[in-house]
Formats: sequence, C-alpha cells, structure tokens
Amino acid sequence: MKLERKILNGLERLSEALKALLWEQAKEFGISPIQIQIVLFVSSHRIDLCNVSYLAREFNVTKATISDAVRVLVKKGYLEKDYAPTDKRRYNLVISSSGEELINQLSEYASPISEELSVFSELELSNVFDLISKLIYQLNQRDVIQVQRTCYNCIYYSGNKKNRHYCNLLNSRLKKTDIRLDCKEFEQDVDTTGIVIQ
Repeated sequence: MKLERKILNGLERLSEALKALLWEQAKEFGISPIQIQIVLFVSSHRIDLCNVSYLAREFNVTKATISDAVRVLVKKGYLEKDYAPTDKRRYNLVISSSGEELINQLSEYASPISEELSVFSELELSNVFDLISKLIYQLNQRDVIQVQRTCYNCIYYSGNKKNRHYCNLLNSRLKKTDIRLDCKEFEQDVDTTGIVIQ
C-alpha cells in the first residue's frame, strides 16, 4: 500500500476518533455534534462571521441544516440573535452566559488526543503541524475545503521558497509552528497564486 494511502487511512481514523469524542459530549448535553460545533465557533470568532450563511459554508452543510441547529440552540439559551438595526430578518449570533458555561464544560472534549500528542517531541509535533497546515491550504486552493482563515491565504502573509514566513500585520517573522489555521485577524488575500509553501 502506498504511503499516501496509509496517511489517508490514518487521517480518517483520527477524524472518526474526534467525531466519537464529540458525540459523547453531544449526548451528555442533549445537543447534536453540529450544534456543539456551532457553539464552539460562535464563542471564538468575530460576530460578522457568526451568521447562518457563513456557518453553512464553514461546516459545508445547507443553510437549512444550520438554521434548524441554531433554532434549537437559541431555544435552549446557548445562543442569542443580534438583529441588524435596518433589517430584522438579518442577524448574527452571539454566545449567551449559558453558552459560555457550556463552552467551559466542552473545552476538554478532545483531551484524550491532546494527552497522547504530548508524548511526542517538539520536533515531531512541529513537522506534523507543518504538513497539516500546508495540506489544508492546498485543499482550500482546490475548493475541497471551502473556508480557510490560515496565514497562507491572508493578505498580511509573505512567504518564499526557503520556508520563511512573515506577518506584515504583526511585523514579525513566523516560525512554521506560528502559522495559524484559524486566525482572528485574518483578511482574505484576493490573489494567493504567488505563495510558495513547499
């Protein structure tokens, strides 16, 4: 079996493990995994990204699926709607105090995997992260992953063939482990064709 196939099999197993851990949490709190993902997302992202349309793209599901999940989360008191002043049909989602309590209880759902990662060396983890961040970027460029707020896609990022990374917002050189996969300051680069990440 080719090494690429073995890596794909491994990634699939890891994905299943994360899903299983998320399902356990979902059952405990009486909400679905997508609802947990929505609450986690809203709690850690800018308000302008926390709307049904963006969440549908983020999780690669229909707007109807997100709308149904949001309706339940609002009813349970985990999320609140922040309506646009000029159009009461449009709203962004904000986390409620009950939602914050839920987040605190959910924050450790992946701890079994984190604990196992902690036994690897800093160099091993750095190399794995470098591979994953580049793979995510490349899949985004092929439209396999729809939404990506990684440094490689950001207007503030500069990179070159020698694996030198620089953030023009922070005015700082970045180590490969400084690359962010979900940056709060992310601004979409309209032309990422010049980025080389080999």
